[in-house]
Amino acid sequence: MKTTGRAAVADLLVRIDGRSAGTLQQQIYRGIRRAILNGTLAPGARLPSSRVLADDLRVSRTTAVLALEQLTAEGYLAARRGAGTFVAGNLPDDLPPDGVPSKAGRGARRSRSAHPALSRRGAAVAATPQGAARLLGGPRAFRIGTPALDLFPVSLWQRLVNRRFRYASAANLDYGDPAGLRVLREAVAAHVEAARGTTCSADQVVIVAGAQQGLDLVCRMLLDPGEPAWLEEPGYPGARTALVGAGARIIPVRVDSDGLNVEAGARRAARARLAYVTPSHQYPLGVPMSLPRRLALLRWADRANAWIVEDDYDSEFRYGTRPVPCLHGLDTRDRVIYIGSFSKTLFPSLRLGFLIVPAAIHGRLVEARRAADQHPPVLDQAVLADFILEGHFSRHLRRMRSAYRERLEAMAAGLDRYCAGALRLRPVGTGLHAVADVERADARRVAREAAARGLEVTPVAAYCARPSAAPNSLVLGFAAVRPDVLRAGAPRLAAAIRAARSAHL
Repeated sequence: MKTTGRAAVADLLVRIDGRSAGTLQQQIYRGIRRAILNGTLAPGARLPSSRVLADDLRVSRTTAVLALEQLTAEGYLAARRGAGTFVAGNLPDDLPPDGVPSKAGRGARRSRSAHPALSRRGAAVAATPQGAARLLGGPRAFRIGTPALDLFPVSLWQRLVNRRFRYASAANLDYGDPAGLRVLREAVAAHVEAARGTTCSADQVVIVAGAQQGLDLVCRMLLDPGEPAWLEEPGYPGARTALVGAGARIIPVRVDSDGLNVEAGARRAARARLAYVTPSHQYPLGVPMSLPRRLALLRWADRANAWIVEDDYDSEFRYGTRPVPCLHGLDTRDRVIYIGSFSKTLFPSLRLGFLIVPAAIHGRLVEARRAADQHPPVLDQAVLADFILEGHFSRHLRRMRSAYRERLEAMAAGLDRYCAGALRLRPVGTGLHAVADVERADARRVAREAAARGLEVTPVAAYCARPSAAPNSLVLGFAAVRPDVLRAGAPRLAAAIRAARSAHL
């Protein structure tokens, strides 16, 4: 029945189900949106307040508010000061003017707007799980993948940008080198040699629009559809997406305390074409690959005539441990392609990363880079080069190591105080996240309960091809927010664990 006055919560057809995909906020959002699109809620209908909605659905008011704010931002709802929240008169979706399509109208509209289906590969890429889910809004406790943006020297970066603009010429506005700005490639090569224990030259470096683009480019250049490729299990979802996009046959290879199990991989696909690894700080488990495993992986690649893609995403940050040299530094047969990123060391929206590739394929990879999008913005490359060459990058890394150690200690102290006996934090020597084992509660349910309390935690199962075989553990980021926010998040995480336990009984 269409609703034209004030809608009761029951009219919204919102159902909260702990087994459903998505957070509580996402389930509320989808339920209300569905009620609007199918005509249960007509344009102009007034919705219950966020407090009433939260009480009826037994969720936090913050969860209800965030769902309503998202619907408002997307144009489905309109907020009127002092009057409440209403269904918008002009909806963003393709609907008849009255917003209530008839059965015939819906069928006719579908037939008129039908398009050819996606390719099988395109559909597979779009359907690939992306691991960690983010709540709307800024950084919050335990967010993964975001550095300390609050500590980035924005004013310094702005001065460098302004200086580059001040002295820009017409030539700076033309197309640039598809391999990347030469001065930046030289700076990257020098930094990697000094910091990561390998040898390379600027002629091996290719600047890309973020490490993910570099990974996608490498996979498409080196793999034919159907060829097998090793992927760590659990492993980085972005690597899975790139391999799916290249049409590869993914071979999950389990990770243990020594990193990727090379013998297990060889048993499953001895002649794989490529292996993707995160040897300095395995994503997400955080273990470094042992030296015997590294050497075994290099020997396997030589025997199989295969490539190794080394993703060295956050190894710049260490806490009381000696630097682990990169796998690229052990490679004497030009089997390793090294991927680096500035998203974790500086800020994600910069969208700059780099590849270090063997000379034998450098030229062809650069041509493929040109075909993709020519090159990243030249101004951003120039500013980054200045930031590195003037010593700001090294100083920033030193400052961040100290700050991240403080944030890690704050998180550990908070979890020890509020979650002792429910959560066991594994040792952390490198990187921006930790893994914690959950006791007597399902980690996936804990993640859903945490999201309802405004926290972002991710079960390790989200990174597995076979989630049922994953350890009952959570991935917790500690870099994105201040120590006091991390400490304040610990009791809320403890409450989420208690709620998950109660639901299991």
